[in-house]
Amino acid sequence: MSSRAPTIRDVAERAGVSKSLVSLVLRGSDQVSREKREAVLRAARELGYRPNAAARSLSERRTRTVGVLVNDLRNPWYAELLDGLNSVLHTAGLRMLLADARLNRRAGHDLPGPFLDLGVDGVIVVGTLPDPAALDAVAAHLPSVVAGAREPVPDGVDVVAGDDERGARLVTEHLIGLGHRRIAHLAGYGAVGALRRRGYETTMGERGLTGEVRVEPCDLTEEGGHRAAVRLLARPDRPTAVLAANDIAAVGALSAAADLGLTVPGDVSVTGYDNTGVARLRHLWLTTVDHAGHEMGHLAARCLLDRLAGAGGAGGLRLTEPTLQVRGTTGPAAPPLPHGVRG
Repeated sequence: MSSRAPTIRDVAERAGVSKSLVSLVLRGSDQVSREKREAVLRAARELGYRPNAAARSLSERRTRTVGVLVNDLRNPWYAELLDGLNSVLHTAGLRMLLADARLNRRAGHDLPGPFLDLGVDGVIVVGTLPDPAALDAVAAHLPSVVAGAREPVPDGVDVVAGDDERGARLVTEHLIGLGHRRIAHLAGYGAVGALRRRGYETTMGERGLTGEVRVEPCDLTEEGGHRAAVRLLARPDRPTAVLAANDIAAVGALSAAADLGLTVPGDVSVTGYDNTGVARLRHLWLTTVDHAGHEMGHLAARCLLDRLAGAGGAGGLRLTEPTLQVRGTTGPAAPPLPHGVRG
């Protein structure tokens, strides 16, 4: 029995077709009849044939890979976006190469360097890079798309993100509609954090509640959310609602409320942002904003495919529409306490 790996010629002979037709089938061409496509795929399965990716890359001058640089893989919201991203890329015959920007930076690695060395066909940056200048280096050489961030980008880079200001307005209006006036915001950082803060502050101002605006900076981790919420909820004039800039910080706020003996939503309502899987856990059941992470991934992948197909020009901004997901952590504002009594 021969140990030689089957070749494209073997597949062609088994299927009774030409080598060029086998190549068309393996590249996913739609110029092949269904009968011949099935014959080629059946022959490839029977022979155990696997295409030589390296040889194909040389002949096509493409690696059929896309570098995906994620700001921080610890954030569960990115899983939704990456799932939408991968489904479109996979259908197009492309594979993702994933890198964690936070770890790369901590190790002192050049953020885009490995992708350039591997010859990826394009790059998608997910979230805000710790060093925005790194995008300049990669965008100068490769088609590039940014997903889930709103920082300025070089010319020719597409941006796909959620409408963060609109989302923050939705959740602030929800809390005001429940009778809350003392609504505090655990604010994030960067352009996305600024947009969510602006949505909150603008809505409070429009409802005559400018004097009740309270913003507490937060690093968007569970521990950071806990610390920030303790500072707010331990005050004599504590807020009756806390609007966190993401779901993870909101989880920290829930823990802070419990540590201080407060019930949710009886004493204080808590909201998040992102609608991650964490928010949907039954023992949390967090009211939050869904800004369509899966759809965002789809759009980002399609933007990159357009660039790979030769679409040039200035980059564009595409926003997904946020929706409010009302669950169990928000309720009517508690009646005001008698003067001099602390809750």
